Amino acid sequence: MTAPKAFAHRGFAGVFPENTVAAARGAVERGADAVEVDVQPTADGDVVVSHDRRLDGDEGLTDAEGVVWEQSTADVTGARVLATDECVPLLADVLEVIPDHVEVNIELKNPGSDAVRPGEALPAGARESARERWALFVESVLSVAGEHDNDILYSSFCAGALAAVDEADPAARVAALVAPNCADAGETVARRYDVDAVHPPLERAGTDRSTDWATVAADIDASLNVWTIRDWQDARRAVAAGADGVIADYPGLTR
Repeated sequence: MTAPKAFAHRGFAGVFPENTVAAARGAVERGADAVEVDVQPTADGDVVVSHDRRLDGDEGLTDAEGVVWEQSTADVTGARVLATDECVPLLADVLEVIPDHVEVNIELKNPGSDAVRPGEALPAGARESARERWALFVESVLSVAGEHDNDILYSSFCAGALAAVDEADPAARVAALVAPNCADAGETVARRYDVDAVHPPLERAGTDRSTDWATVAADIDASLNVWTIRDWQDARRAVAAGADGVIADYPGLTR
């Protein structure tokens, strides 16, 4: 049996301060096949690597406060992560430490708006406005990523983000992230955009019989990467569900 691809979730967040340069570097050193990071804009329009809407979100991930996209680049990149010396980095700085042979999964987390609708397939009348909401930010992300030779996979819970990537660069590889309670919408989006990968959560990949994600992925010739894997038991469940890749918080689980 071929081992599934190991995606370092936020740079192996169980080991390193998540979404930082140190996490990206450490994930590569610990054998990740791909490094997964989350991106958002600052008030200045720069692309930073950060998961939460707020700098003080998730029980105080950083020592700063405020909504990420309402703060200056200087304030965001000066925010220390999890009481370490690592700060919220620019996407460009993270990509700089990832060798070309290691894949990068860039999750398009938010374009700088509370009007995004993650997990929804969106009716026809709402799709164009959703795409436009993401367009400028997606162009910025593509511009930064284009300076590097890594194989890039762009993923999102938001259909508007996938539409914006498809519009800006039809050749770009995209993945539909499936929200835990939105399996039907996730399948609709995956099929609509003929994505290169589908990323369902583990609890749905292994137990939700209403959606056979391995079959969906095979139907559209896409990879199946399952999140979030935290131990070897999770990894076994993901492989049993047909996973080609595991998006994991810890290294070594694909062994």
